[in-house]
Amino acid sequence: MSAAKGTDSEKLAIQRQLKIKVGAAKRLLKEHILYKKEAEDHHRNVDRKVAENAEEWDIKIARRLFEESQRMIKDTGDRLEKATQELKTLIDSVKSRPEFTEDKELLEAEKEFTEASA
Repeated sequence: MSAAKGTDSEKLAIQRQLKIKVGAAKRLLKEHILYKKEAEDHHRNVDRKVAENAEEWDIKIARRLFEESQRMIKDTGDRLEKATQELKTLIDSVKSRPEFTEDKELLEAEKEFTEASA
């Protein structure tokens, strides 16, 4: 009976890890998309200020904001890639185990991995 308990607690621990890694991937994907949108907005703002012959200082500030958004896109992209790789590694290590055949957390993790990898 204690062997079954050990298996159950191990399964719960793996499900918890899947849930954590899925949450991280979802959050990073959302951040990455938001920073891309923000960068587009800042780029349009720079173009508008240049076209309107705005003060050089205003253009410089607008460019800095755009550059910061670009850096955040790279940063969140790198972190998203790492999170999806960790998720994929965990999915692969769990997938072949019979107790995870129709596991809800595993199915959710596979779905999220597909979305985050797209």
